[in-house]
Amino acid sequence: MRLKTKLTMAIVATAIFFGGCSKDIEEYNKPATYWYSKLTEAIANDNLEKADDYYSSLQGEHIGSSLLPEATMILAIAHMRSDEYILSEYFLNEYVTRYANPNEREFAEFLKIKAKYMALPNPRRDQVLINDAIAESEKFKTNYPNSMYYGIIDTILTNLYMASASLNESISDLYTRLDKPKSAKYYKNVNPQPWIKWEEVDTANSPWYREWFEGDGGESWYGFIIPDTRSVVSRNSTSDEEDKAGEKK
Repeated sequence: MRLKTKLTMAIVATAIFFGGCSKDIEEYNKPATYWYSKLTEAIANDNLEKADDYYSSLQGEHIGSSLLPEATMILAIAHMRSDEYILSEYFLNEYVTRYANPNEREFAEFLKIKAKYMALPNPRRDQVLINDAIAESEKFKTNYPNSMYYGIIDTILTNLYMASASLNESISDLYTRLDKPKSAKYYKNVNPQPWIKWEEVDTANSPWYREWFEGDGGESWYGFIIPDTRSVVSRNSTSDEEDKAGEKK
């Protein structure tokens, strides 16, 4: 009886599974041109998720197809235009690693930096991404000194250096207000950019609705709900007790 019950339940589960999948019949074993046409059609219809699926089918069934390089670049650009910069960078890395010749690699590397740069719309955020973008921009200038994109990369790099310096300046000011002079001095001296004339720079500002939650390091309207515990603002933060202990040593 127990075996019969289990068998019945298995049959019902199988029926439900295949019934749910019947609306979207899985396709396979198609020519490369079929997957490519489906991919471009999905992009034209602004359905990038479906386009990614068709790309997986094209890559899985036709790993050596001459259509793959073009399909990879098309998806990279399509995701960038849709502000999906992480996915764009993924396809650009795929393109550089597997398909690009030296001339094509230059363009793809330029687009990778552009994707990183455009993924930084908010001020005072993502220090790691800023540093990665700076490193790749410097590498691009070294590898392609005569590139037609050199001027654009140089402008991007200048903005990135100002963003990094502005971020360190903000963190230093925060620690000054928190009476942590050692931490403030540390960030004040992190990759200083003496060429920046701050009085001539319009610093980025957060929208009012974001400032409510991000604050500026001072008092916030939600401060009363935060426990009075040791600050975890940064691993470089030092407490007054630690400073005094260090002085005694």
